[in-house]
Amino acid sequence: MKCSQSARASDRILAKAQDVRSTESSGRMSDVIVVGGGVIGLSTAWELATHGATVKVIDQGTIGREASWAGAGMLPPGKLSGETSGEGRLRALSCELWPEWTQSLRDATGIDNGYLNCGAIEISFDRRLKSEADCWASAGNSVEFLTDKRRRHFEPAISTNVKDAYRLSEFCQVRNPRHLKALATACIDAGVNFLEGAPVSGWRMSRESVTHVRTSGGDHAAGQFVICSGAWSRQLTEEAGVKLSVEPMRGQIVLLRCPTRPVRHVIQDGARYLVPRADGRILIGSTEERVGFVKQNTVDGVQSLLQFAVAVVPALASAEVERTWSGLRPFSGREEPFITRLPDLENLFVAAGHFRSGLQMSPGTAVLVRQMLQGHESSIPMSPYGLADSAAEPTRATNDELVAAQSQQQQ
Repeated sequence: MKCSQSARASDRILAKAQDVRSTESSGRMSDVIVVGGGVIGLSTAWELATHGATVKVIDQGTIGREASWAGAGMLPPGKLSGETSGEGRLRALSCELWPEWTQSLRDATGIDNGYLNCGAIEISFDRRLKSEADCWASAGNSVEFLTDKRRRHFEPAISTNVKDAYRLSEFCQVRNPRHLKALATACIDAGVNFLEGAPVSGWRMSRESVTHVRTSGGDHAAGQFVICSGAWSRQLTEEAGVKLSVEPMRGQIVLLRCPTRPVRHVIQDGARYLVPRADGRILIGSTEERVGFVKQNTVDGVQSLLQFAVAVVPALASAEVERTWSGLRPFSGREEPFITRLPDLENLFVAAGHFRSGLQMSPGTAVLVRQMLQGHESSIPMSPYGLADSAAEPTRATNDELVAAQSQQQQ
């Protein structure tokens, strides 16, 4: 049943996308243009469209096919009442929104995004985790520090070599491809226009404002613009005179097929994890590699993930390797993403730099962007998501110089 639903959703998206592309030459001006069709861009577009804005999403490739599609779909818990950091508040805001968004998307599209409260167990082979568990608990999250007996109770297949472990019972997961299909379908149903295969080359400006975004197929006008281009965001902000400290970080993933599901919780050891799916598959992730815009899987990367999986769950040694893939995450070197207006420009905004947390933080990010663009009070303080001095620097050309250069090109 779920497979046939997804197939019908894909057919609807393709058919409607063709209709949308046929209107691109009409020259109609959108209220907002979102540059980037990943989970941040689609979430932002849907949030804006369902609050009265006309929206166009422009993507250099195919909607929803970059890092958003490649992730494992992990959703850690959070409580707004207990979080004090920018990362924690955005995580908690998103955590509160996920059930609501899941239901709204299902009502709007009929697509089940696979949202599931599965719980997670953080493990370690060589470090103590008590202080880490206490930190989660102090923020109001449900945490249980696990004795060996309790760990075997929850997950008997985990290696006996594990030194420490604690359980987060409110940890959830979602199926990335299903969620992206639901978002894309909901966007189209809400009147959002998609323009795919259209790399953005720059901006047309008039003093303190952007008037058009430039693409290989022509210029597109809007009242406001939001850069949601993940690892590619820096290139676009530089075209507007700001150097954003966002770079690609490759993350490789391995998908295993198992005859029976060996674990039911998400199992994490720092940045590495196992994510069990209901169909018996296990996602193993993830590497963190500075290799530029190179997405290929490597022998070293895949081998390290397989070794980790077998060390955690020895029974996985007999599992079938079904598939490998990788994505380019937008790494900024800080915990919080950038969600702000660019300096000296009244109508150009950025929502990028979420690193490993793009899917997880997408509902909260979309709400904050919508509130920012529509002049509403924000749900949480916005100062942590601004452009710190070390995070964004003016490029050599000032905004006035960029405008002057464009005027000369048009003469």
